[in-house]
Amino acid sequence: MVIVLDRNINDKEKESIRSFLEGKGFKIREIVGEEETIFGAVGMAAVDHREVELLPGVKRVIPISSPYKLASREFRKDDTVVDLGPVKIGGRRVVVIAGPCAVESRAQILEAAELVREAGAVILRGGAYKPRTSPYAFQGLGEEGLRHLKEAGEKFGMPVVSEIVTTEHVDLLKDYVDIFQIGARNMQNFELLKKVGAMKKPVLLKRGLAATIQDLLMSAEYLLAHGAEDVILCERGIRTFETATRNTLDLSAIPVVRKLSHLPVFVDPSHATGLREKVPPMALAAVAAGAHGITVEVHPDPEKALSDGAQSLYPEQFRKLMRDIEAMAPVIEKEMARLPSIAKPRAAAAGKKTGRAAAARAAAAIVAFQGERGSFSEKAIALYFHEEVEPLAVPEFRDIFEAVLAGRARYGMVPVENSLSGSIHQNYDLLLQFPDTAIVGEKKIRIVHNLIGTKDSAIEDVRRVYSHPQGLAQCEKFLEAYPAWEKISYYDTAGSAAHVAEAGLKENAAIASEEAAAIYGLKILKPGVETNPQNYTRFVIIARTGGKGGGELKAEEANRVSIVFATLDKPGALFFALEVLARRSLNMTKLESRPIPGKPWEYMFYLDLALPPDRAAFAEALEELKKHTEDLRVLGIYKA
Repeated sequence: MVIVLDRNINDKEKESIRSFLEGKGFKIREIVGEEETIFGAVGMAAVDHREVELLPGVKRVIPISSPYKLASREFRKDDTVVDLGPVKIGGRRVVVIAGPCAVESRAQILEAAELVREAGAVILRGGAYKPRTSPYAFQGLGEEGLRHLKEAGEKFGMPVVSEIVTTEHVDLLKDYVDIFQIGARNMQNFELLKKVGAMKKPVLLKRGLAATIQDLLMSAEYLLAHGAEDVILCERGIRTFETATRNTLDLSAIPVVRKLSHLPVFVDPSHATGLREKVPPMALAAVAAGAHGITVEVHPDPEKALSDGAQSLYPEQFRKLMRDIEAMAPVIEKEMARLPSIAKPRAAAAGKKTGRAAAARAAAAIVAFQGERGSFSEKAIALYFHEEVEPLAVPEFRDIFEAVLAGRARYGMVPVENSLSGSIHQNYDLLLQFPDTAIVGEKKIRIVHNLIGTKDSAIEDVRRVYSHPQGLAQCEKFLEAYPAWEKISYYDTAGSAAHVAEAGLKENAAIASEEAAAIYGLKILKPGVETNPQNYTRFVIIARTGGKGGGELKAEEANRVSIVFATLDKPGALFFALEVLARRSLNMTKLESRPIPGKPWEYMFYLDLALPPDRAAFAEALEELKKHTEDLRVLGIYKA
């Protein structure tokens, strides 16, 4: 059962509830959420839940109906995020695990680690003990392979995962790997699950060859019940009558599992298909279906692989796959997980401790945004920074810049352009007015508007709709179907949702984000009501110049530069300025003109340029531009 505790519960009451439940034979898991704290009580014991509800400090009791208690969405409504220090699994990020099927030699795994790391993978895989169908096939290098795998992971700053095949290897593997992998053949090896769960380390659990989704979740329950806190489920194909591929990849399992369980879901397209040319499309399909990540076999030379060479990607295939995932991620409102630019050696046993310390340091980074909680700006923060920062809501766009300069925020999230309504001119002016700030990053997000009402309302109850004027305009076609509704402009989309929640009237509705509905306890009456689905907003991340903001970005990683200048008062001034860029093949991706305050009919020009690998060409262009312009300034060099 799930016991929801009162907000004002004291420590004595909490311990009294725990003692009562443990005395009845339950095991207790405490989960502290943003909105409430719960006790998860699991075990064979039986107790009348009404008896628990009468205990001081108990708000309500929710019985768990599913046979898998700890793994169920009833137990934990928020998605689990697995913390591996430099990598976080779950949430909005797409995590890629890559490497060879088996560790064949020190040189091979080091080469494989380097190539997958450079392509964008964040976790290194490699088998040291290989359960093979044939007793004559390569069985792995054993502990020697684990040593090589650990060395490669430490050299390239990547957590490592390897399969465990017997209970006898548990104590050996725990010192070498960051994630235990339970293979498909061992999914229901319950003694192995018990012992691995007791290690309290992350576990990647693969679905068995003929296992149902409930079978998979019950196996996860074994791990959780015996101490594991972080279990990652992995769909890797099931046996059917089809012989065209090695297995049949059950992509429908992804949304089903995500509805039933809070655990992250991965897909292994390599074992599912068994054919390397089928791996990339199935990997992309898995991400599109909602998988939190994929695990892919990549080998420096698949033709010479000692295990599963036919399904291992060539390095160039993997690089293309990573580029394709990165291009698709924004469309499904996700972000590729990335490792820090500078990989530092780490102790394999550091695991959780290192991750918590890093998260604690990152939590100090505050990001200012304009609007209320649940705004699209806050969503951009979550997509760019993940959960590692603290959003700070401020009333006006100017307040973002002032918060950054005053040190109240390390970064600011500033919208500058919408694909439908164009540039946000006020913010272009602010970039010029605050010369001690610089652009250090960029994020584009898709704007999905939803009709949101109170929990007890239906679309038939709506009489008034609140939203930002742009929100109302961008949903014009939907609103035309309800001419009797009063459309009321509000200063912010998320603010309109907050207003509807505060008023608590069924006839009020708001047009805002899905996140706003969740934050203010509202219900989505109709999703996706925007007229044009090609609705994107571009944000820039600003930081104080000379401060810590943006310092994490290596110079060679930047690919975009923004500049601003005024032209000289002579014929062809803008032409001569742009010719400087053209002669050096500097690609201009945006040109925006803005009036200069206090100087009627004079303009500043804002330019975005693709930064070439040859930085000397850009440096030369800047020097020459000074001869043709006035007030030339670099607004930021960053990665787009």
